[in-house]
Amino acid sequence: MTTAVAPTLADLLAGAGVSLPQPETRPFIDGAYQEPSEGVDRAVTTPLTGEPIATVREGASDVDRAVAVARASFDDGRWAGLDPKARKATLLAFAQQLTAHTDELALLLSVDVGKPITQARIEVGAAAGCLTYYAESCDKVSGEVAPTRAGTLVTVTREPIGVVGAIVPWNYPLMLSAWKYAPALAAGNSVIIKPSERAPLAVLALGRLAAAAGIPAGVFNVVPGDGPGAGAQLALHPDVDKIAFTGSTAVGKKLLEYSGQSNMKAVSLECGGKSPSIVLADVPDLRRAAVLSARGAFFNQGEMCNAGTRIFVQREIVEEFSAALAEATAAEFTPGNPLDPATGLGALVDQAQLDRYDYYVRLGVEEGARVALGGARALPDSGGAFAEPTILVDATASMRVAREEIFAPVVVIIPFDDPEEAVAQANDSEYGLAAAVWTKDVAAAHRISGRLRAGTVYVNTINEADIVVPFGGFRQSGLGRDKSLHALDNYTELKTTWITID
Repeated sequence: MTTAVAPTLADLLAGAGVSLPQPETRPFIDGAYQEPSEGVDRAVTTPLTGEPIATVREGASDVDRAVAVARASFDDGRWAGLDPKARKATLLAFAQQLTAHTDELALLLSVDVGKPITQARIEVGAAAGCLTYYAESCDKVSGEVAPTRAGTLVTVTREPIGVVGAIVPWNYPLMLSAWKYAPALAAGNSVIIKPSERAPLAVLALGRLAAAAGIPAGVFNVVPGDGPGAGAQLALHPDVDKIAFTGSTAVGKKLLEYSGQSNMKAVSLECGGKSPSIVLADVPDLRRAAVLSARGAFFNQGEMCNAGTRIFVQREIVEEFSAALAEATAAEFTPGNPLDPATGLGALVDQAQLDRYDYYVRLGVEEGARVALGGARALPDSGGAFAEPTILVDATASMRVAREEIFAPVVVIIPFDDPEEAVAQANDSEYGLAAAVWTKDVAAAHRISGRLRAGTVYVNTINEADIVVPFGGFRQSGLGRDKSLHALDNYTELKTTWITID
């Protein structure tokens, strides 16, 4: 009897016909990669095989260095003082750099985070599109003249807020960082990005692309480090004017504390979610709803803050819908090698996230739910962090597995009789990021979507996205909005200038 030998990352790369360039691990400060200060060395491992792929040194003084050069670059106006058309041209060049390096960035994402290479390419495109959108806003967003009394001229103008610290997560490192730095740069700010210590490599690669695009030294900086170290240091720094964050609700609350403990810096937060979806018996197309619900829950391995993982289904169709959801999930989200373009479900970001998946699946069963699909680790011989997409049925809205954010491919199906009951249970959450309702009754669609307490409500679809619409949540899902022109509110101050003419 022979024992299967687990493939190495080199095997997977060779099988895909690609090679991984040596990733940049140094902080990008003042227009160049700098040798990190003395600090802690942290190994970066790939969730594809569990192998270490890089070592990042997290230096305590690197944040201070980055803040100092960002402050100097803002105060001397080398970016904020540019003609808006010049900023636009530079940001468009930055977007073109991302597009030109799609292969490299997507491979870094896939190896570092575990997402399928096809989805990684989509993320790179989304980041470039975000930059393009905000680049075009530079010379199009203007102020106003207030309707005051005769003999006065009162203008209301937007001014950049100053030095922006962006603390971004590991699930969409390139896209979510772009949601922060693109509007911040468009408004004229200087930026410091702190990527997640669990997946820093793709964001660190942005430094040389920003420099190649012509962004002045000091305006765009990337400093690796963990949350309690570099993240807290950035959030407490008195020369940082703004913190923009995507991540957990618990960390978001800490950032609000840090603002009060330091200089009352502005804070915008996009935090957790446990998004409900309400499927009425008159759903227009049950199988289409099942396919889209599978994508809304299991895309990106379910590592999405707005994943539709609480599905309320009217009792008379719950068995049919559950079967259709299982069929759609099995057809599209089979775990596999993320470097294979045909793979629909990659690896979770690391073993800690896989352990979290295990814990919640066991908890759901202990609480009385039943596993209808999945429920176990996948590809155990790979050494990677793979999990089966899991559907738990016969759940109730009070179960912890139905209330707590799992951030893994786990869905609960909760039957209901009365739509009013489903709305009440959907709203019974500390979160309010997204929600969905499925019905052919136009009146019911308007009534239920109006009552759902969420930043985005989908009707007969789920997890649609476009940079032109705002994204964010109610309650403990956060403060402020990413995307759309509304995001510029996060990175500007309104100034009133009152001129007496007579």
